[in-house]
Amino acid sequence: MTFGEQPAYLRVASDLREKIVNGSLPPHTRLPSQARIREEYGVSDTVALEARKVLMAEGLVEGRSGSGTYVRERPVPRRIARSGFGLTAGANPFRQEQAAEGARGTWESGSEQEAASAAVAERLGIEPGDRVMRTRYVFRDAGEPMMLSTSWEPLALTGRTPVMLPEEGPLGGCGVVERMAAIDVVVDNVVEEVGARPGLAEELLTLGGVPGHVVMVVERTYYASGRAVETADVVVPADRYRIAYHLPVR
Repeated sequence: MTFGEQPAYLRVASDLREKIVNGSLPPHTRLPSQARIREEYGVSDTVALEARKVLMAEGLVEGRSGSGTYVRERPVPRRIARSGFGLTAGANPFRQEQAAEGARGTWESGSEQEAASAAVAERLGIEPGDRVMRTRYVFRDAGEPMMLSTSWEPLALTGRTPVMLPEEGPLGGCGVVERMAAIDVVVDNVVEEVGARPGLAEELLTLGGVPGHVVMVVERTYYASGRAVETADVVVPADRYRIAYHLPVR
């Protein structure tokens, strides 16, 4: 293979991808069989199989048991705003975004105490094994799971206070800023790091994806005078949503 030349399976995958994108192979159309790909492109069975695997990994096609491989419906990505609300008192980000867009989202959550893992402890600036309150959320739009979130708060800070449980008590459901203010902790900074990875099996089961689908992960941490008071992982399916930031110029 000379410099810049693609392997045969990538060339085949690229051509099939172009047909999917331009509509020659519309959604719900059966992808050419392995034998058909082999004959049409003059490649081996192995190359044909690898090309199909590439399209499946990219989420462009899906296998249907006993039926074959079909072109997937390509959703129009919806924006999820991550701007402005970070230091705003009041409702949490999902509630604010839903209100701003006139949407009617729903969510469920559950909280429980646990020992901080090494990774969570590092993010919160505490010792591994210290007690934290972990809260898991599933957010839905028109009944469809759209986003997952897992947050951790150090119980050394919130334990035995009215805000120990994020979704219960007098400030249940309020944002981190307002909840912390209620115990005289002033949040003055929030950091978000955005990355991408293949979704975990349990995440994709909830979000409705298939193995290999990519998710975006927003790693968010709130600080008060340099001390981390909450950290969270927000998981969003990359094929259905875009994360939008609107940053003011100062």
